[in-house]
Amino acid sequence: MNERILGLDVGDVRIGVSVSDPIGIMALGVDTINRTSNKYAYEEIENYIKQYNVNKIVVGMPYNMDGSLSEQGEKIKKFATKLGNKTGIDIIYFDERLTSKSAERILIEGDIKRANRKKYIDKIAATIILQTYLDSRV
Repeated sequence: MNERILGLDVGDVRIGVSVSDPIGIMALGVDTINRTSNKYAYEEIENYIKQYNVNKIVVGMPYNMDGSLSEQGEKIKKFATKLGNKTGIDIIYFDERLTSKSAERILIEGDIKRANRKKYIDKIAATIILQTYLDSRV
């Protein structure tokens, strides 16, 4: 059975979710989880882990431009560490600087109205994070 990698763009309000194809070449956008509570978010992520037979999770980390971890990064690390402890799955932290801007540009180029962009931006950012990680392994 093929194992996949899950990509997460963790925010305070929403979590973008992506998954690799079975051979680990391409990232595919899956969903945006509305983070009504951490409990709900962990349950949803655990459902994707089971559904896609995930063996690794890549979490986007918002570093400052000088390379230090941002305040948001500290919150994300705490969330992801707990996720790793709950699931027993390795967490890989991956630099996500500028991915939200890239995702926004993709939506603008796709002529998605501003009011609708929030629905897609986190899932696209998660896909960019995971794809960049996959590409870096080659």
